[in-house]
Amino acid sequence: MSPDTHGGRAKCLQRLVRMEMPVPTTVALSFEAVHNIAAGDMPDLARLISPFEEGQILCVRPSSQDPDWGGPGAVLNIGMNAERHAHLSNTLGREAADELYFRFIQAYSVHVARLDPDMFDDIDPTDANAVNEALDAYEDEADEAFPQDPKEQLGGVLRSMARAWEGTSARLLRMAKGAPADAGLGLVVQAMVLGLGQGECGSGVLQLVDSVSGTPMIKGRYLSQSQGRDALEAGEKSLFLEKDDRGPSLEDQAPEAFSELIKHAEAMRVRLREEMQVEFTLENGGVHILDGVRVHRSARASVRIAVALAEDGVISRQEALLRVEPRALNELLHRQVDPDADRDVVGSGVAASPGAATGKIVFSAADAQASAARGEAAVLVRRETNPEDIRGMHAAVAVLTERGGITSHAAVIGRGMGLPCVVGASEIRFQARRKQLIAPDGRVFGEGDILTIDGSNGQVLAGQPPMLEAALDESFQKLMSWADENRDIDVRANADTPADALTARNFQAQGIGLCRTEHMFFEEDRLTAMREMIFADESDDRKAALERLLPIQREDFVDLFQIMQGRPVCIRLFDPPLHEFLPSDRTGMRDLAEALNLPLSTVERRVEALSEYNPMLGMRGVRLGIAVPEIYDMQARAIFEATIEASKDGDAVVPEIMIPLVSAKREVELVKTRIDAVAAAVRTEHSDAFEFKLGVMVETPRAALRAEEIAPNCHFFSFGTNDLTQMTYGLSRDDAGRFMSAYVQQGVYAEDPFHTLDTDGVGELVKLGAERGRKERPDLVLSVCGEHGGSPESIAFCRKVGMNYVSCSPFRVPVARLAAAQLAIRDQIGS
Repeated sequence: MSPDTHGGRAKCLQRLVRMEMPVPTTVALSFEAVHNIAAGDMPDLARLISPFEEGQILCVRPSSQDPDWGGPGAVLNIGMNAERHAHLSNTLGREAADELYFRFIQAYSVHVARLDPDMFDDIDPTDANAVNEALDAYEDEADEAFPQDPKEQLGGVLRSMARAWEGTSARLLRMAKGAPADAGLGLVVQAMVLGLGQGECGSGVLQLVDSVSGTPMIKGRYLSQSQGRDALEAGEKSLFLEKDDRGPSLEDQAPEAFSELIKHAEAMRVRLREEMQVEFTLENGGVHILDGVRVHRSARASVRIAVALAEDGVISRQEALLRVEPRALNELLHRQVDPDADRDVVGSGVAASPGAATGKIVFSAADAQASAARGEAAVLVRRETNPEDIRGMHAAVAVLTERGGITSHAAVIGRGMGLPCVVGASEIRFQARRKQLIAPDGRVFGEGDILTIDGSNGQVLAGQPPMLEAALDESFQKLMSWADENRDIDVRANADTPADALTARNFQAQGIGLCRTEHMFFEEDRLTAMREMIFADESDDRKAALERLLPIQREDFVDLFQIMQGRPVCIRLFDPPLHEFLPSDRTGMRDLAEALNLPLSTVERRVEALSEYNPMLGMRGVRLGIAVPEIYDMQARAIFEATIEASKDGDAVVPEIMIPLVSAKREVELVKTRIDAVAAAVRTEHSDAFEFKLGVMVETPRAALRAEEIAPNCHFFSFGTNDLTQMTYGLSRDDAGRFMSAYVQQGVYAEDPFHTLDTDGVGELVKLGAERGRKERPDLVLSVCGEHGGSPESIAFCRKVGMNYVSCSPFRVPVARLAAAQLAIRDQIGS
């Protein structure tokens, strides 16, 4: 017997029987047998019930391969009829016998005969005549008497549960949970321990850990005179398990049974190598184990449980690593809405950056900054964000946008900052001028109203639900250290600021794989100088403006180098089109004209001149570096001078300089020549030697195809899979969210290619670029620095094609570290 043939419940019960636990007599039906029952081929019922005592009351429970796939509800007390009712009235008492029979009539009517459950609404279950009333109601609705033959009852239950599993609705529901369409169901027929009668009788559940935190403790409930999982639904009527000042407990009422249950739970933990929830029934003080189910757990509990099992020698460290879903670590790294909290959902969008935060609605970056200055938490609401919103995003506690997808500006920056973010919330009407949001149900939310953004599941909530704080505890640190011992690919972080770099170092990133220098220019004191450079007509004037930025940029790089403490830092030279640094509205242009002491008409003409039909495919990246070389000259000087400064008090810094958006060998040659010249000048001026590495960001299809001729001028290739995906598909990553869900649902794309790397298309270009680059230069260092670097599926591809490292947002570094370790372990197991 195995979970693949009879289901997880059946396999667990078999193991509990072998452990000599007090499990009631049980017969398991295989997936094949249940499938045949659904088709009308019933088993020999006399043979099926032969292992049970004469007149034994039975129950039937589902046994799916994975408990998370669900299944039809259990049916208890099969075999109750007039004869058994009379017998039990004499042995257990009339009240207990009535309750058993009434419960079965209800369950059979609803689940087998498919009658309306409302037919019992007018019957008081505690009334002395309740059973007769229920039998009469059944006969009226079904036009036949309630079946009295136990075999007929059992056959009806088996047939009903089998057909329910194979119904269309049930199949779609379990497929949504990840089950295959043809997933099988086993059924378990078990002798009932009634839980009702003389002495201490009842039912309950017990586990040895807390499901939310994973902390060792005795958890569960017990209810006297009850069956199944009644204790969990009884509220204050149910008892605590161990002694508790808040009320009576099972330990008080039945100490021997309580002690026996603890021993059974501890034995199950060791022998089944898992924290289990024990479902039990007491009959006249005796303990019966009905089932063992893997404890339902949060991500933080999952980590703590896996580590504890490994440290106790129950499982290996490698198995502990395999038991934690990498993406589930997001729950530990960020605040989350308490899973037990009520949710007042306003609307939903794309879950772009995990975590949850609550604040007052603001509709501009300036208002977010003002709120932060007052000490008030703000949720920044925008149709879509752009680089000008960076300061507002830093000030806000969460971001909500109407447009965008998983790699839109708000999503990428939000993940980098660890800022909860929901994008593409198009079902909510954004009325920016009125400063209002209108929910699908008609509710209106204005500036100052309280919203909670749940970036982990894409929901926007009204009000302030209870939160769970981030939990980077000792168990998390141990799990991460074990991951580092097993993985075989490096993990760096994308970090643009000293704060990002500090977060990356705290998460044990092995360096910075992408520093986007343009984000450094949006601070107030830098933006003016940047705009002066843009408005300069002559090279000398541009240099003069950039001279003001040089010391600021140099200080940024010194901070990055010192924070990373000798770890490699890869700096991407300026990439975005210049229009992003200019205002787009008339008020902003007027303010800029005043700041630069220029006529408004001059500002308007320059803004118009810099506008492009498609700026993402226009003068940006290396094209801008060649057309306006003073920018790259200044950045190279800042990097080299920072290298000398940061190397004084520690190990020598070897910066990595990356040229963006390359598509031709000559582009690299032109930029390399100027950078080499700046390096020579700095060495001479400072009488100090230093080394650096030069590489390119491969984000155009042509760069991948012509990698062999580009590689000789490079130490490294870093594949920017965000833009490479965009250019390969001819698909705007900011607009893809509008229709991507429909595309995935209809099977056009297996997954959102901006979320999971398209290994067939984009991956083919990456593979070609890697092979052709290393053919020319075998020591070429290869990496992926797009957001795919944090995707477990994409990391598998990166290992396969020989990448040296992946780079992702700082808060995704632990996810990547664990995913990489799991891939390496599975390779070892497979080999």
